[in-house]
Amino acid sequence: MYRTHNCGELRAKDKGKQVELAGWVQSRRDHGHVIFIDLRDRWGLTQIAFDPERSKKAWKEADKLRAEFVIQVKGIVRKRPKDMINKKLDTGEIEVDGNELIILNESKTPPFELDKPEFEANENVRLQYRFIDLRRPKLQDMLKMRDEMIRRIRAYFHKHDFREVQTPILANSSPEGARDWLVPSRLYPGKFYALPQAPQQFKQLLMVGGVDRYFQIAPCFRDEDPRMDRAFGEFYQLDMEMAFVEQEDIFNIMDPLMIELTEDFSGKKIIKKPFPRIPWREAMEKYGSDKPDLRFDFEIKSVTDIARNCGFSVFNDAVKKDGVVHALKIDKGAKFSRKELDELEEIAKEKGAKGLAYIIMDDKPKSPILKFLDEKVVKQIIKEVDAKKGDVIFFGADKWRVVCESLGAVRNECGARLGLKDNTKAAWAWIVDMPMYDYSEIEQGKIDFAHNPFSMPQGGMKALETKDPLDIVAYQYDYVLNGIELTSGAIRNHNPKIMYKAFEIAGYSKKEVDAKFGHMIRAFEYGAPPHGGNAPGIDRLLMVLRDCDSIRDIYAFPKDGAGRDVMLDAPSEVEDAQLKELHIKIDKKD
Repeated sequence: MYRTHNCGELRAKDKGKQVELAGWVQSRRDHGHVIFIDLRDRWGLTQIAFDPERSKKAWKEADKLRAEFVIQVKGIVRKRPKDMINKKLDTGEIEVDGNELIILNESKTPPFELDKPEFEANENVRLQYRFIDLRRPKLQDMLKMRDEMIRRIRAYFHKHDFREVQTPILANSSPEGARDWLVPSRLYPGKFYALPQAPQQFKQLLMVGGVDRYFQIAPCFRDEDPRMDRAFGEFYQLDMEMAFVEQEDIFNIMDPLMIELTEDFSGKKIIKKPFPRIPWREAMEKYGSDKPDLRFDFEIKSVTDIARNCGFSVFNDAVKKDGVVHALKIDKGAKFSRKELDELEEIAKEKGAKGLAYIIMDDKPKSPILKFLDEKVVKQIIKEVDAKKGDVIFFGADKWRVVCESLGAVRNECGARLGLKDNTKAAWAWIVDMPMYDYSEIEQGKIDFAHNPFSMPQGGMKALETKDPLDIVAYQYDYVLNGIELTSGAIRNHNPKIMYKAFEIAGYSKKEVDAKFGHMIRAFEYGAPPHGGNAPGIDRLLMVLRDCDSIRDIYAFPKDGAGRDVMLDAPSEVEDAQLKELHIKIDKKD
């Protein structure tokens, strides 16, 4: 079998050429005398005309064709009459006069129509028949873009003297922020491998091993619940690490690449270059998020001092309990109905707020809370946030973290409702100076690592020995694009003494550290260079650049929203013999 040309590449310049094409039947139209089909391959569509006066045999075969039949066609390229030109197609000026036709394979009627928008078909049906769904031009374009982006990434890092290294998939279980996928060992009963959440330990060991510039397109595995920006179970990241560097060296390598990918693969206009560096605490206070969407303003401001002893018990009580009072001014023609204000309050409550006070700026300020506030206090607040007629001021009064996160959620929702999340813009930023520790989400009152346990604390050993753990800042940073976190990175802890102390604060004994990370401790005892890196998520980056509503849209074979592979029917039960071989018994209690 031989193809001389691709369907989507024929043009008027090919007039008179004998061509041989192969692909899928997109559609068939019988005009009584002549049968027309649109033939599709991954390059596009070409119209084929079968005229019985030119080839009766081919015309008879064409009469059998239906959607998604796989065929091979031989014919002559002809220009269409002017009144028949299809300007919507790249091949719209020509058609192929088919004189030979071979049906390579027939097709059942597909469970959905490929020339209709994907939302017209149930997502689970599309995922069950993903091998058909992938034929859509939109998904073919996604696969093409993904391939081109990864090739561009590889070329960029090779140009900058990085070495691509593949790290193991079967590794050990370690506390890296999410549940591990465990793999039982047949050869060592009762013991388990873990699929790597990231190549974190291996990349650091490569630095010790003298590979001073490393990268790979790394598969990562985490047993986390799926959401719109997080695929279930697995994802890919651009993993990179450099030795003998400081934080700015990482930024200076990464920023030109992200600018190139943004401008060449999306056409979005980057709002600010170089990318802003925003300290974590400042991001939380100004935007209520450590992944703020900077396509719009809406900065949160502290009015704690103004609200102190203001007479409004909600504000007063928050300040007396070492809390804060913050204000968020929403302008840009903000007009919210009573129903919308209630909806915004529910969003704030989801983040722990007890309510959402507000002042509507009309000819005179309007609010249920004005009767509790002195007129002087109201004027001071309005001046502090620079509110004008038509604006709305929202308030948060509680513990610092609750206020930041609740007003941040309100800010984000207001940006969406007011149409300010402009997809023609790209708002990149680095969030820096992230906290080393935070309270555990699992064990109340316990101090645990806020992010990567291998980050170097700013101030080194002295900070660990003298500071309140919650005040220690790490050389830890995140990349953010349009409100989506795309990467985590850090300058790493390469000193065994500092590592032991860092884990001790988080409740790990020396014995536990040696058991889980003894290989790293040993490596660091043999001359570990200072090093650091980061790992942008390729899937998330593609999702944002393509303006996808769900990260599932950028995988060839995604799981569904519940983490199931409906095409392969996974997860599934396995045979008892397999379990016995792995020394596993299933508790089948109802």
